[in-house]
Amino acid sequence: MQHTVVRLERLDQRHRDDLAAAVRPGELWRTWYTAIPSPEEMAADIDRRLAEHAAGRVAPWAIIDTRSSAAVGVTTYLNLDETHRRLEIGSTWLGRHVQGGPVNPATKLLLLRRAFEELGCLAVEFRTHWHNHQSRAAIARLGAKQDGVLRNHRIMPDG
Repeated sequence: MQHTVVRLERLDQRHRDDLAAAVRPGELWRTWYTAIPSPEEMAADIDRRLAEHAAGRVAPWAIIDTRSSAAVGVTTYLNLDETHRRLEIGSTWLGRHVQGGPVNPATKLLLLRRAFEELGCLAVEFRTHWHNHQSRAAIARLGAKQDGVLRNHRIMPDG
């Protein structure tokens, strides 16, 4: 999938070094309310996502900044539900240097367009931790409507 700002490529190990470099500034993996792999965990995280993809549970993408041709983040289709024609866009993270700019909206536009126009989805869901104000604001800027708050529905990396 291609936009003037980003290109989405099926995630694989060729993206590992770029993604490890993208998480270093700001040590994104230390953010307590989300799960971002450290540079040392990046290969294992990619392998985990690829195994989930092979099992048909997710579709992970590397987010490529078209200006630099570098992978600057990851996003995923998950909770795929063909019966009810719905999916979730999530497990998204971006390097600090592209946060707040055009990369995230362009990424979401590509994913939403594919979900509705190519896959025939009736609904697309976004989830983020209540304390992840930056992601909640980014989702709101997309025009998404908050339908509710789920409490204690996920075990976080810190237990």
